[in-house]
Amino acid sequence: MDLGLDGRVALVTGASRGIGRGIAEVLAREGAHVAVTSRSADAAAAVADTIKGRAYTFDSDDLGAVDGLVAAVERDFGPIDVYVANTGGPPVGADPLGFSDEEWVAAHRTLILSPMAILRRVLPGMRERGFGRVVAVSSTAAVEPIRGLQLSNAHRPGLLNAFKHLAQETAADGVTFNAVLPGRIATDRIAANAGGMEAAEALAREQVPAGRLGTVEEIAAAAAFLCSAPAGYVTGASLRVDGGLTRSW
Repeated sequence: MDLGLDGRVALVTGASRGIGRGIAEVLAREGAHVAVTSRSADAAAAVADTIKGRAYTFDSDDLGAVDGLVAAVERDFGPIDVYVANTGGPPVGADPLGFSDEEWVAAHRTLILSPMAILRRVLPGMRERGFGRVVAVSSTAAVEPIRGLQLSNAHRPGLLNAFKHLAQETAADGVTFNAVLPGRIATDRIAANAGGMEAAEALAREQVPAGRLGTVEEIAAAAAFLCSAPAGYVTGASLRVDGGLTRSW
């Protein structure tokens, strides 16, 4: 399938590793000009060199850096057509009331305020040009709470609701808002949370109906479709890529 992304400008945040990197790689293969961000300049540069994109240092916790990031991408590539809102997950903890006020505020900044700040800069242009694709890399925690992930449980549904409202507001302008909800994906984060990749794989065999962890490539393929021209009639949707793990419909 031709995704219609050749020559489009795509901004993928948190793209130095894991799911963000996988999405950046797929979009680049489809011919998009990909802006890769990471808190680490070296990590962003390594990915950008691999996919022939451009690297930008950006921390989603720093709202004051949003204007500079968008201005730099537009200077280098032109107006942003595709925005993939991705960031590392907030801290985990067994006690749902054990997080500090600072951790709650930081989660709100990175998971909700940062994407909204970027959208304030890029959405008007998308609407004027009649094309835009916005995809959030969320979590199944947005629809079904996960033990140990209270900060995600509380904040990720908020972004999905914000996106749903924006989807209704912008659908007639050729802009779509969607989300992918990864389940248990073979990344460094899940390995760290489970005490190692082998332990994560063992749990997946027992608990995930598909009997395995998902792959970054599977998430990236789903996200790339939502970024595509053929997905123009898909908006306000949350696509679960979780091997059947989520019990709710």
